[in-house]
Amino acid sequence: MTVKRKPAIKKTEVRLLEVFANPSSNRDYEIEIEAPEFTSLCPKTGQPDFGEVVVVYIPDKKCMELKSFKYYLQQFRNKGIFYEEITNRILDDMVKACSPKFMEITTRWRPRGGISTNITAVYSKDED
Repeated sequence: MTVKRKPAIKKTEVRLLEVFANPSSNRDYEIEIEAPEFTSLCPKTGQPDFGEVVVVYIPDKKCMELKSFKYYLQQFRNKGIFYEEITNRILDDMVKACSPKFMEITTRWRPRGGISTNITAVYSKDED
């Protein structure tokens, strides 16, 4: 059975991410998205890295559709990529997809060898 997508959600140029019209664009409000089961691979060892992605943003005209965001994150599961690159790539892709007024991406990585890492990248439309 094929399910048709509603026309209100349109695809963006960024692979897999979809957006929808902000239903309350007349005011600023904050959206926080938590993805506590994020995985990727260490580019040096090929071992799995386990982390959490937290997105905080103030939408402008578009909001991020959550199911597409989940699928977007899954594409990193088998990629060898450094924490810093993942964090900044997610920020760049999400900004490109939904053009928020403000967005902050934080990745929190489970300890490896006794060291845990948190990375934060920030975008503000005012700084464009």
